[in-house]
Amino acid sequence: MVNLISSPRSATPDARAARHPEKQKRPDTPVLRKPDWIRVKAPTGGVFSETRNVVKENNLVTVCEEAGCPNIGECWSQKHATFMIMGETCTRACSFCNVKTGLPDALDTDEPRRVAHAVATMELKHVVITSVDRDDLADGGAEHFAQVIRAIREAAPGTTIEILTPDFLRKPGAAEVVIDARPDVFNHNLETVPRLYLGIRPGARYYHSLRLLERVKERDPSQFTKSGIMVGLGETKEEVMQVMDDMRSAGIDFLTIGQYLQPTRKHAAVDRYVTPEEFKSYETIARAKGFLMVSASPLTRSSYHAGDDFERMRAAREAALASGKTL
Repeated sequence: MVNLISSPRSATPDARAARHPEKQKRPDTPVLRKPDWIRVKAPTGGVFSETRNVVKENNLVTVCEEAGCPNIGECWSQKHATFMIMGETCTRACSFCNVKTGLPDALDTDEPRRVAHAVATMELKHVVITSVDRDDLADGGAEHFAQVIRAIREAAPGTTIEILTPDFLRKPGAAEVVIDARPDVFNHNLETVPRLYLGIRPGARYYHSLRLLERVKERDPSQFTKSGIMVGLGETKEEVMQVMDDMRSAGIDFLTIGQYLQPTRKHAAVDRYVTPEEFKSYETIARAKGFLMVSASPLTRSSYHAGDDFERMRAAREAALASGKTL
């Protein structure tokens, strides 16, 4: 999920060109006026500053900053930060995303230790680890993910770990390396409906991503699986419901749905702003389809309230198993 168009990381034409050189020849897309329910407060406060200091002192990257997440003020003020490993440069150029694109640097072998140290320092009960796509690596960064998970287990054994991974497309055996590291939650976002993939997520394949999450359940049924989509890109309600059905067929436990917000005028345009009432309808439908946990709101993002939602999901599974329900 992505950011408000006023993100400071894309505020000037030169800054935008440096982050997204591949998009500069595209015509500017129109910008719709944001409704009141999209507006958020500017980040402030002592705890926010403490979180920022821990991130900087450990020389870490967060998706909160790189993607210009609108919830950064709220989350960092509660010591919730989503760490983005393997650098700040992505090898893909999805039309919705504000993360810098280009040729990444070599992997930082000390990064797992620093991430684990930050998690322990912040005394996190639940942590979300994501990454850029690393198509330049033979395993897509799978072993690096596993090393980060193991380092956190050692430094902060009481912390539950949620990962938000790339798709490991054309990387045989890579997904299994990450699954076998046993995160508590394995998240991979489908992002949008199949019809829109060519324009929104051209480097990915819808059914490959779906199969990735299905393989997690096949290899380790105890792991929770999670996926999310953006709305407001031109999808129909029927297409969203079909994605829900596809996810349930793959055994996905947790669904997130949030409003797409374009990072710059060179990115994909917002087709419309989905109302809070429509999000509530999506949540009701998704719960009826059998998801253990659903988060659907304009400002929902993959890691928004992830710790609290994890506890609710775990309780829902325990209740379902106690009642004899097949998951």
